Amino acid sequence: MAFERGLCPRNPSFLVGEASEGAVEAPSEKIMRVIAGALKGRRLVTPRGAVTRPTADQVRIALMDALTPWLPHARVLDLFAGAGAVGLEALSRDAGHATFVERDGRAVAALVENVRTLGVESRAQILRGDVERELGRLAGEGRRFEIVFLDPPYTTDLAGRVLDALGSDELTAPGGLVIAQHFTKRPPAREYGTLRAFRDRRFGETTLTFFRAGG
Repeated sequence: MAFERGLCPRNPSFLVGEASEGAVEAPSEKIMRVIAGALKGRRLVTPRGAVTRPTADQVRIALMDALTPWLPHARVLDLFAGAGAVGLEALSRDAGHATFVERDGRAVAALVENVRTLGVESRAQILRGDVERELGRLAGEGRRFEIVFLDPPYTTDLAGRVLDALGSDELTAPGGLVIAQHFTKRPPAREYGTLRAFRDRRFGETTLTFFRAGG
């Protein structure tokens, strides 16, 4: 299917959910890049304004370095995905498939363009909608993920609610990893159902907390 730069198709095959009700807005031209792997150096567009908070390069590097042993062929779930920088970085480093969940139309537009421009449509799925609702849909479909990353708005209680849902053991593969990015001064609990925290990486006001499914 032909694709014009800056325009998003009304309903590409890898995009499902609320976006099917109408075209998403065109993304802006703010640029990030894939840091490493097969797609190293490729450009990523991000949405205009403060709609999302892209994961900083320093944090992405540390995250991916920590996940390196688990990435090959992994099924990755990128929640509050924004323009998809984390999930696309995982695909660049040999993850098998990435599912992205994002609600904002401008962020979804950027994500659609990034997936298409990088040529990873066959290894990606974009769900536009509320994260908690989409988790229920994925669980109902019997989906399981080796790696789950979440970066919810820092000023909300969404991190705890989503970790509670993930701790139900319906979405994580045995021994799977869940990584929460959060405001350093608002850490999550150390346990959520079957999830147990085992590592923290701090970057000033941002911290990554790593959980393992199954204790």
